[in-house]
Amino acid sequence: MKIFVAGGTGVLGRATLKALAEAGHQVRATARTAAKAEIVRSLGAEPVQMDLFDPEEVRKAVKGCEAVLRLTTKIPPIAKMRSKAAWQETNLLRTEGARILVDAAIAEGAQVYVHESITFVYADGGTQWLTEDSPTDDGGSEILRSALEGEKEAARFSEAGGRGIVLRFGAFYGPESVQTVDMISMMKRRLLVQPGPGGHYVSSIYIPDAGGAVAASLKLPAGTYNVVDENPLPFEDYLHALAETLHVPKPFRFPGALGRATFGRVWSHLSRSHRVSNARFKKASGWKPVVPSVVEGWPIVVAALNSHAGHK
Repeated sequence: MKIFVAGGTGVLGRATLKALAEAGHQVRATARTAAKAEIVRSLGAEPVQMDLFDPEEVRKAVKGCEAVLRLTTKIPPIAKMRSKAAWQETNLLRTEGARILVDAAIAEGAQVYVHESITFVYADGGTQWLTEDSPTDDGGSEILRSALEGEKEAARFSEAGGRGIVLRFGAFYGPESVQTVDMISMMKRRLLVQPGPGGHYVSSIYIPDAGGAVAASLKLPAGTYNVVDENPLPFEDYLHALAETLHVPKPFRFPGALGRATFGRVWSHLSRSHRVSNARFKKASGWKPVVPSVVEGWPIVVAALNSHAGHK
């Protein structure tokens, strides 16, 4: 299949390019710089340097492609997450960028449009398992509002006769993630704390598993699918698993208000309980995560980072 990937050099994009190349697809992917173009080539795809907000350039880039994948996000480092300005580009890519991509995909006759979204859009579910039919809630957050607005572009693509697919991903983690590296560094220095009791569930996905999921989604019927690992953990257990991997003490527990002080309004959705099920996606696609939870995943990530540091 001929595929266009918007966001080919992000953490999900790189994992996806690798999975698509292994599956034998012919891929064209965006790259903002010459250095990033080399990354795209090394992953078996053709790089395209372009402006994703220029409709003419986008239409030219997707011409001849059977599938269009929107994997464009720019999540800020942990230290900048409380800044509203730090999320502006991601919000625009999820909405205006998606609209331009879908316009181009429809105009050029693409058959499939895959849209990256997030499980954070679900309302707090407590200890209940959440499915794609569970209620969503933007909570007045521009970040979540833009995520839900962007998903409508996949529905518009389906209404035009194609297969619009929304993939709601859990929290990414992996050695290639800036946020993961930040978290590990903070944990080692005893700077990572646990705001509140930590009983809310966190649904995660190891980045290479997420890339495999995108490749597997190309054959799905139109619709929305959750892409998470098998065993979501309460936040306290999520942090304790990392601490045990690093052989450091468990994080200090502080009042829940500290979460708001650290992350700003982002904490209002990071602190929701999301015990998300991947059953629909697994059944429809045949995909299964190689890493079932962060309990198994943290040691893989830490070993990879240590190996990389040893080769510097």
